[in-house]
Amino acid sequence: MAIELLAPAKDLACGIAALDCGADAVYIGAARFGARGAAGNSLADIAALVAHAHRYWARVYVTLNTLLFDEELPPAVELAHALYDQGIDGLIIQDMGLLECALPPVPLIASTQMHNTTPARVAFLGKVGFSRAILARELSLEEIRAIRQATDIALECFVHGALCVCYSGQCYLSYALGGRSGNRGQCAQPCRKPYVLRDGHGAILTRDGHPLSLRDLNLSAYLGELLDVGVTSFKIEGRLKDQAYVMNVVRHYREQLDAQLAVRGLARSSSGVSRVDFTPDVEKTFNRGYTRYFLLGRGEPVGSVRTPKMVGELLGPVTALTPAGIAVNTAAVVQPGDGVCYFTREGELRGTAVNSLRGSALILEKVVDMEVGTLLYRNHDHVFLTRLGKCRAERGVDVTFSVREAADGLLVLARDEDGVEAEYLHPCTKEPATKPEQALLQLDAQLRKCGGTPYTCQGVEITLPTPYFLPISALNALRRGVLERLTETRERHRPRESGGARINDVPYPANALTFEGNVLNRQAHAFYTRHGVATIEPGAETGLSLHNRRVMTTRHCLLQQYGFCVGGKRVRPIAEPLTLHNTEGQVLELRCDCRACRMEVWLK
Repeated sequence: MAIELLAPAKDLACGIAALDCGADAVYIGAARFGARGAAGNSLADIAALVAHAHRYWARVYVTLNTLLFDEELPPAVELAHALYDQGIDGLIIQDMGLLECALPPVPLIASTQMHNTTPARVAFLGKVGFSRAILARELSLEEIRAIRQATDIALECFVHGALCVCYSGQCYLSYALGGRSGNRGQCAQPCRKPYVLRDGHGAILTRDGHPLSLRDLNLSAYLGELLDVGVTSFKIEGRLKDQAYVMNVVRHYREQLDAQLAVRGLARSSSGVSRVDFTPDVEKTFNRGYTRYFLLGRGEPVGSVRTPKMVGELLGPVTALTPAGIAVNTAAVVQPGDGVCYFTREGELRGTAVNSLRGSALILEKVVDMEVGTLLYRNHDHVFLTRLGKCRAERGVDVTFSVREAADGLLVLARDEDGVEAEYLHPCTKEPATKPEQALLQLDAQLRKCGGTPYTCQGVEITLPTPYFLPISALNALRRGVLERLTETRERHRPRESGGARINDVPYPANALTFEGNVLNRQAHAFYTRHGVATIEPGAETGLSLHNRRVMTTRHCLLQQYGFCVGGKRVRPIAEPLTLHNTEGQVLELRCDCRACRMEVWLK
């Protein structure tokens, strides 16, 4: 069983950086239908990324994961064929209508937007042709284990990055409040905005907080447990993140995952050893504070309700405010260029920069509403991020060479870490070297020079009865010739998968779909009908009114977040229903399903 570390790629440069830092696969958006309008890429760039990935038997998956209207299906299918022609390794989709179309024979990956939460749902996906399902982020280890026992398709699990507060694919808040659909790749992130929280009597519980904003996921401490319950692909979120973020997070997870693979005797799904000149630290790049979410069940509150922005590492309390600067009780080394932030007495987050140091005092760009005792945080480590931006990553497939004599020249054999071999015969005049030892050393040295190739030499064996003199140009030709042959042979041996929809009538695990079934086109309607769904309500984006409808279901419960419920038991009385009020006068009603330990958000 090969295990995959899967990284996001905003663009070609991010994708190459992720691969060079050790990712086994990357996922990237094409020009259209990729759920991230700001992260679209040309076919040429995707082809270049595929070529780079395939050197290492790594894979490239493309997102085609928005819901589609009827008129969008033909161009989406055309795009799928064009991507297949570029050699992609999988297509991530959400709209079941695509399964009724003539897709190329490419492996299909069920987007997390498909609400992959139960054994029955995921098993159904395998029966209709999906080779992999991206699991809902909300699942616990035991829930993942149950899904693994119900199906043999690959299971992909998010392990790091931003969290959607709603079950993915089931969020209609952005569409309901402003007409921008998350299922169409247009989410305005209203969950990150401030709301006034009121109780059932209208009393204000919180003002100007961000009650629906979540912390970021970090499961690097639980990779072994995820392996043990059957996860085979470990996914980092972040197709809008920059290259420095991707490099830092990928390298961190490469190191953590490799340690767990070694303990279990498991192998990674790609080749090559990555070498970087930095030490990763996921505390230093953007995060809203970390959570394991619900992997071990309900634990501490998961919200980032004070702010949806990065606060960063705590430096310490301010001990003095003078015209000469501020003093902070901290053991950290703070440098000019660092970004710092703090909360005012009213709870507002303010940010500023460190302009200079005067002794132990910090000279800040601006100081507003700061007091003695204010806690100061660093949310931009200038030295770390500057160094990270200049860092290099290189990846090489280990290879050994052996050289022996042939009738009409020299024969060199290259063998790589995957056991792939290639030979190259270099015809030459066999002129005995006047300096045999020097000739052997030169032959060894030139074969080891693999710079500019995807290979790293790990050894040279020379078995020549007589050392021969060869000019440097001939030695270089010897190396180039065998590595070109090896590259061609590796491509022939590269593991490949085919896939595609299976046309059948296996029952869907429900006989009725509300608008949350996300049916926007006739082909999706036909798909569900064929699989036994009798009643199908059109998707919200067809123009359905969502007033007095549920627009979100989440495991993030505000009763727990604000201390009214602990461990599933009410510990403080509160008048329900709670309501959220935004600055536009829109009202959301919160309904707590305590039996299922979930919260529903309804548009009033």
